[in-house]
Amino acid sequence: MYDVEKVRADFPILSREVNGKPLVYLDNGASAQKPQVVIDAVNRAYSEEYANVHRGLHFLSNLATEKYEAVRGKIATFLGAASEDAIILNSGTTEGINMVAYGWAMPRMEAGDEIILSIMEHHANIVPWHFLRERMGVKLVWVDVDANGDLDVEKVLGAITPKTKLIAVTHLSNVLGTPVDVAAICAGAHEKGVPVLVDGSQGAVHMPVNVTEIGCDFYAITGHKLYGPSASGAIYVHPDRMAEMRPFLGGGDMIRDVHRDEITYNDGPMKFEAGTPGIVQTIGLGVALDYLMGLGMGNVAAHERDLRDYARTKLDGLNWLNVQGQSADKAAIFSFTLEGAAHAHDISTVLDKRGVAVRAGHHCAQPLMEHLGVTATCRASFGLYNTKSEIDVLVDALELCHELFA
Repeated sequence: MYDVEKVRADFPILSREVNGKPLVYLDNGASAQKPQVVIDAVNRAYSEEYANVHRGLHFLSNLATEKYEAVRGKIATFLGAASEDAIILNSGTTEGINMVAYGWAMPRMEAGDEIILSIMEHHANIVPWHFLRERMGVKLVWVDVDANGDLDVEKVLGAITPKTKLIAVTHLSNVLGTPVDVAAICAGAHEKGVPVLVDGSQGAVHMPVNVTEIGCDFYAITGHKLYGPSASGAIYVHPDRMAEMRPFLGGGDMIRDVHRDEITYNDGPMKFEAGTPGIVQTIGLGVALDYLMGLGMGNVAAHERDLRDYARTKLDGLNWLNVQGQSADKAAIFSFTLEGAAHAHDISTVLDKRGVAVRAGHHCAQPLMEHLGVTATCRASFGLYNTKSEIDVLVDALELCHELFA
């Protein structure tokens, strides 16, 4: 049985107060808090075990290399990849998507080629494709969501033309909490010879993921949302796509031999990991994934669905609150505005005075904000350690906002 109070005890920051109130941390969509085992692992890696990886033959280097490289296998297991050789370690989803843009898409595209995006995409899955639009004349094709915030798979597949070279789509909206049937998109796109990149920054946090079953060509994750350190992450790349990629960064580790007039590259995934990596961050990510897999992502998802249903009922009772996105299967992510003149930043400030941490702004999703007809929202995003009593605190704080701004 999932014991949320036992889970909460693993996260030291949750016992602190903010503005004289118990911290209610509902900004998990931006970055999650860290369990003590991750904090301890990071501290130990720096204080007792630190050395550079791969190139040393001494004890500490071998130890650091062993712990660092073990994370590749943990990520493969977490994502259901067939081999750890399909996992490229990096600093997070942003680097992973840029790697695909520069290393796979740029050499294979020309002016007039098309990339299909959903309107829900995070800027990390938009800006790299704008680079190709600006510099190469690639066309971005947008698919809107419906009134509930759902993305119609048939509309995505219907946007494919002979010029389509890639579909880049989120697994779960960071604003609306809307899940996307990426497996159906991959199946339909592959029938037409179109690869699919999935932004898994939110999806991998809130649900079990199996990239083999999804059938995607690329799946990017970021560690700091997975209860691990910042500047950690990875991207799964299907072996066929990895064979087509050229290196994105040049430096140590991604080469076999370097001479005055020629260079021989390493094999993938090392071919795409240049220079000294985020050694300690990656080790910490491995510990975070151990923690998540110990809890069971199915159990985490069930707990968060329970929170979602409770929050939905409570928030629906506030008839002056406008919740963006009403997908029946949404995750425990709620973006909202208040009727009247209250700005999202004002709402967030009042909530903060009550110890409630939420995100306010466009959430790095300005095309979606434009589609919704708003400039900003507040977002309460729940995680594996949140409780129903914290939802009650949020609702009480929102009622105070309504009194102040009505």
